[in-house]
Amino acid sequence: MADLVAPFRGERYAAVDRLSSLIAPPYDVIDPAERARYAALDRDNIVHIMLPEAPPGAADDARYRVAGEQLAAWRRAAVLRRDPEPALYVLAQDFTLPTGERRTRRGVFAAVAAEGYEPRRIRPHERTHAGPKADRLALMRATGTNIESIFLLAPDRDRALATSLVAVTDDKPDATAELNGVGIRLWIVGDPSRLPLPPAPLYIADGHHRYETASAYAQENPAADRVLALIVSAQDPGLAVLPTHRVIFGPGRELERLLPRWREWFDVQAITGGRDPLTTLASVGRDRTACLVADRSRVLALLLKPGGLPDRLPSLAQSTAVRDLDVARIESLVVKEILSAGTSTPIIRYVADGNEALGMVQRGGAAVAVLLNPMKVEQVFAVADAGDVMPPKSTYFVPKVPSGLVLRPVS
Repeated sequence: MADLVAPFRGERYAAVDRLSSLIAPPYDVIDPAERARYAALDRDNIVHIMLPEAPPGAADDARYRVAGEQLAAWRRAAVLRRDPEPALYVLAQDFTLPTGERRTRRGVFAAVAAEGYEPRRIRPHERTHAGPKADRLALMRATGTNIESIFLLAPDRDRALATSLVAVTDDKPDATAELNGVGIRLWIVGDPSRLPLPPAPLYIADGHHRYETASAYAQENPAADRVLALIVSAQDPGLAVLPTHRVIFGPGRELERLLPRWREWFDVQAITGGRDPLTTLASVGRDRTACLVADRSRVLALLLKPGGLPDRLPSLAQSTAVRDLDVARIESLVVKEILSAGTSTPIIRYVADGNEALGMVQRGGAAVAVLLNPMKVEQVFAVADAGDVMPPKSTYFVPKVPSGLVLRPVS
């Protein structure tokens, strides 16, 4: 088998002085309004390639041809320049959590084997959908380039990668930028021996669709047997995974109607007396499955009773790794109960900021919010090792990996 991780000749913007106006978040977190905003920042912003638009009057799939032509024009005009020798690219992101805590996450961009999941060297934890993969495959065929990075986690139990990344980031960066309040620093490491390339297995944190797309493209283009990936150590103190809270809209979903059912499984506590709901959730959820449910008038903590897990949880897979997840239990016992309570079709939104989720109930017209504790990285590994998948929207790794810092032509 080929080496799992390797250096590569990256392609980067020449105008490092305006890098902040050229990069963007990943394609799948950009809505049409944000796409327009990034496009307006600079005619060379990466969204013009990453999320191309068809010319007026043209068929929608003409946008892929536009992306390929635009990328070729940027190369001719030296908007993008390819580094002369293979290298590794170290990224540090300085960010603030919703709690106000400041952190720095470090990782390394490398070229990772696009070999699918069968060898078990790259392990997923999410189920993917055909539509996004078809879209990304059409873009890859048109550009012959990894426009964006996937995000991988290395167990790194000896901390070799984490320690080496700290040493690299003690030096002056080769480029800096800012994206949505996140500070970005980039180092080009021409001597790959400075960084221990992590062994298998590696775990996908973000980018399942992109990895599967790259693996499919490698089947039709053997030269494209790798994919651009940011690899972060699971031992990095800056690694942060947030829960994705559920906010549900639709009448007929009052807590009073749902409580008798929940009391079969949960101890129910009212959050009163000025107690901070999120702090309370973190505290009560240390030793057992817990969540908060809130409507416009109150916030309740639901704590799973000892031995209270029903024998049959239809929404859960068979593996113990999934059945042990708070998010899987709450999805089945709480969220699904809310969704089925009313006669109208519910709308569910996923929100990473707990205070924002509470505000959507108290002031924004939502019926109920369900707030969860964050997933542990070890749980992500356990589910992936079991060959299972988590419920949708179980994890939210922050910050997102910026697109446009480094591109990787596939040949």
